[in-house]
Amino acid sequence: MSALSTLLAVLLGAALLLGACTAVVRALGLVGELLWRYARLVVGVTRRRTPEFETIPPHRPQDEPVPAYRNYFFGPAARDLRQLLTLGPRVYGRAVGDRFRTLAQERFTQAREPGALKTAHALALCVGLAAGAAIAVPLIVLALLVHALAVLLLNGAARATAGGLRAVDRGVLTVRGLRRGVLCPHCYDRVPYPSYACPRESCRRRHSDIRPGRYGLFRRRCECGERMPTLVMLMRRRSRLPAFCTHARCGKPLNQDAGHAREIVLPMVGGRAAGKTQLMAAMLMSLEDAAGAGGPALRLADDETTANYQVLREVLEMKGHTRATQRTLLRAHSVVLGKGRAEQLVHVFDTAGEQFMSGEDADALRYVRAARTFVFVLDPLAVEATWQLLEESPAPAPDRTLASTDPPDVIFGNSSQTAARLGRQGRLPRLAVAISKTDLLAEHGLLPDRLDDSAAAREWLAGRLGLRNLVQAMELEFAEVRYFFTAAVTVEEGRVHASIGRFVDWCLDRRPRR
Repeated sequence: MSALSTLLAVLLGAALLLGACTAVVRALGLVGELLWRYARLVVGVTRRRTPEFETIPPHRPQDEPVPAYRNYFFGPAARDLRQLLTLGPRVYGRAVGDRFRTLAQERFTQAREPGALKTAHALALCVGLAAGAAIAVPLIVLALLVHALAVLLLNGAARATAGGLRAVDRGVLTVRGLRRGVLCPHCYDRVPYPSYACPRESCRRRHSDIRPGRYGLFRRRCECGERMPTLVMLMRRRSRLPAFCTHARCGKPLNQDAGHAREIVLPMVGGRAAGKTQLMAAMLMSLEDAAGAGGPALRLADDETTANYQVLREVLEMKGHTRATQRTLLRAHSVVLGKGRAEQLVHVFDTAGEQFMSGEDADALRYVRAARTFVFVLDPLAVEATWQLLEESPAPAPDRTLASTDPPDVIFGNSSQTAARLGRQGRLPRLAVAISKTDLLAEHGLLPDRLDDSAAAREWLAGRLGLRNLVQAMELEFAEVRYFFTAAVTVEEGRVHASIGRFVDWCLDRRPRR
């Protein structure tokens, strides 16, 4: 009896061990299958994105404020996590249920001769499936928690990166003197950050703010699929995106160099027929002459400036007279000086003199807020004392139709009021007083011996022309005032008069030319 009992005990132990091994193997098999199914689910949700893996509508560019795809960590990653939380239990329940149903059909429902051993084996498999299903739950939950933690950390890292890149971009613009944005040459307002058009010719959708953020860190993807840089400093000259003004009343294109170079704004103030337009043309010719002589490179910034400059240059070379500046808002004449990091985008605003006579018109002169240097074109022929001196000269006096019809002191007073109304408080920085048409006065011997001396020009205005009150008013309004005799004419070999070069150097705060 003892031997038989021992044999039965051994057989029972072996059966229990075999059953336990069967249960363990089945449990591990189910755990592996469930983890594999979860991995497939993750790939399907995050990579394949086919309809069977979607429970939440995707972020589409058509539904966004701008026509661009979101960066993965600014919405899509959280959406994928939510879909995993929804689909994960479904996949788990379906897989476990299928295995139990298959086992029941094979071992119980369709079994011809159940028998004790087959029943025990089936029960071991059931135990293994139950154990595997239970063991897989914390593992899948752990995988979901790791996924959620990764999304949270990477989301934070993406937002921190976007903030850091924006700070760098803002710093670059601040170094370039563009902390308040770029100047629109059409509406004269500051644009905090331009909108950019898609570089693809067949698309050209506009993106209001391409800086790092929701729609990309270093690159963003347009609705058409084209990738665009998100930082101004990442745009090379040949791949710069078309920029546009963001103000609703404007929306016109900006200069290609807007945001890439330090901007200089030169408002030209003067009466009608004071010589502003001719002086502006002479200034551009002077810069061109300097570039040809080894000075800073000159490049006209846009097609409109190029077309206007060609006409003005031809008129100046023919010693003709330019037409009066139109009263409507004209586009600024913009040029790029220098190369590389030394580039400067210079906007010269030639404003009709009568705009300073009307408060309604003056409200459009918003560019004065961005200016550090102002140019006041003073026509000496608009001063009656000049004609008295001309009558005393033996040479015949010039035609009075060449004189401006607006007194210089009235124009200056109105322009000062305009600057104050547009928000310029306190003393304005710098004023260059360009005494125009001095080539006509030189023929009558009315100028002092030194034409390159600011003090002599000041004394000539205050003393001989009797404009001491105007001179004092200018020096009261501006922290620094310089006076220049200018002749907007060409001399030998088509070069502009030397007086223009000295005047331009001071306006642009450059070293005088030798």
